[in-house]
Amino acid sequence: MKKIINNPENVVNEMLEGIVKAHPEYVKRVEGFDVLVRAEGPVKGKVALISGGGSGHEPSHAGFVGKGMLDAAVAGEVFTSPTPTQVFEGIKAADSGKGVLMVVKNYTGDIMNFEMAAELADAEGIKVDSIIVNDDVAVEDSTWTTGRRGVAGTIFVHKIAGAAAEKGLSLQEVKRISEKVVKSVRTMGMSLTSCTVPAAGQPGFVLADDEMEVGLGIHGEPGTHRTKIKSALEITKELMDKISADINLKEKDEVAVLINGLGGTPLMELYIANNEADKLLKERGIITHKTIIGNYMTALEMAGYSISLLLLDAELKELLDYKADTPAFKQA
Repeated sequence: MKKIINNPENVVNEMLEGIVKAHPEYVKRVEGFDVLVRAEGPVKGKVALISGGGSGHEPSHAGFVGKGMLDAAVAGEVFTSPTPTQVFEGIKAADSGKGVLMVVKNYTGDIMNFEMAAELADAEGIKVDSIIVNDDVAVEDSTWTTGRRGVAGTIFVHKIAGAAAEKGLSLQEVKRISEKVVKSVRTMGMSLTSCTVPAAGQPGFVLADDEMEVGLGIHGEPGTHRTKIKSALEITKELMDKISADINLKEKDEVAVLINGLGGTPLMELYIANNEADKLLKERGIITHKTIIGNYMTALEMAGYSISLLLLDAELKELLDYKADTPAFKQA
């Protein structure tokens, strides 16, 4: 195992300290907990948006704490759900009295621990609601889920729900809009390599030099199939066909596209994938309103990428285009 770390047991704590030192204008840490909140938080007069999960997906979730997106991010150990206590501390630190919406990816541990934290918050009079993201079209049930996994489409939820909250909408309205995003976004990914959890010290699975895994999860969960490496065009078409069929895209529909790197893929290759995705959308008469490319929901050093398509209407377009300023996402 080759990692630029000290003690594997301290990676999350040291990472969070490094984030705060790099971005003190954006985030501060809740003392004694693996929770980052907005530097100026809690922000009065707005619904607080909180998300989180296991570490190893950076810049998710701490990189999206800031204006127009999250108010708090809770970090679990690598690929491990944060505890209810950690989430509860995040809720308390973010709440300004207007309620808190939790954005939770569809993993059994995340759902259970966030729900337990919401019960603790309710006992203290904090109004909390939640939204479950399940955008992965590859696998219906996986190692850690019942139903579809929550993957990179979560970024669109952070962005659009965050904009709705920043504009001063109520908790009920922010949740309604978030549910619309969840219903309208689909994702599928592939990988060329596995990744190594620091505490494990060895890859979660092994791919031959000429193999790729299609449809795997962001923790290295099995995909739909393993095959020989194909061209960027063939891979992108396979992912896009599955996504388009699931979301039932039609001619003249308008979408936002996220080409998301899993941590170990050069931007060159992500742009090549986007070039093919754009061609495929144009061939089908689908309009691309916005394209986002980069590492947003990673799996440590895994080489590979995912494609997310968000079907837009006027409301979602306006909120997607709303200003945001966070360490990992900026939009004027």
